[in-house]
Amino acid sequence: MNVSALRPTNKRFWLPTANSQCMQLVSKQQVPLLTAVLSIVSLGLVFSAVGGVVPEWVLPRSEGLIAVIPHLNVVFSIAAIITIISGWRAIKQGDVESHRNWMLASFGLFAAFLVFYLYRVALEGPQAFGGPETIRQFVYLPTLAIHILLAIICVPLLFYVLLLAVSRPVEEIYRSRHRSVGQIAAALWLISFSLGIVVYGMLYVLY
Repeated sequence: MNVSALRPTNKRFWLPTANSQCMQLVSKQQVPLLTAVLSIVSLGLVFSAVGGVVPEWVLPRSEGLIAVIPHLNVVFSIAAIITIISGWRAIKQGDVESHRNWMLASFGLFAAFLVFYLYRVALEGPQAFGGPETIRQFVYLPTLAIHILLAIICVPLLFYVLLLAVSRPVEEIYRSRHRSVGQIAAALWLISFSLGIVVYGMLYVLY
């Protein structure tokens, strides 16, 4: 593949070499190990909170915050869908810098969503479904399960793609698996966020 052909023709979209070098925050060889460590730690925190392992006294309790978190998280989800699509469009147009900014914003929204969600779950437990049992069994639970499964799968994929981006100059990113893995991660991410909105609708709007 001719890598130079992938570069944007409009130079205002291309990061200068000095700035490209600044993105090398970790060694290329560390990417697999760091991906594994960050994924294990992150998912360990998730399962600890959901499983009730985290003692309630560790977290400061705010009833107002607990009440608003579901509504705040659906805003994060909608915003993340917008930023992911914007980042996808930006890189297709060759705008590397905008792509980076949009995807970092998406990662930040995902992190904020998880922090607030785990805070609420650790203190309150999962939200009970108030609708008919048939809807719960055949619609709500399958939707929730797919949403959670995709979110779990996305964690290592997102860490891997992010670490690929910060471990090499921009020119070399095109020769890495950043693009192929990133496309999969973005697609699963979008589906997960979309299903999360559906879950919110069933829990707090319909029933």
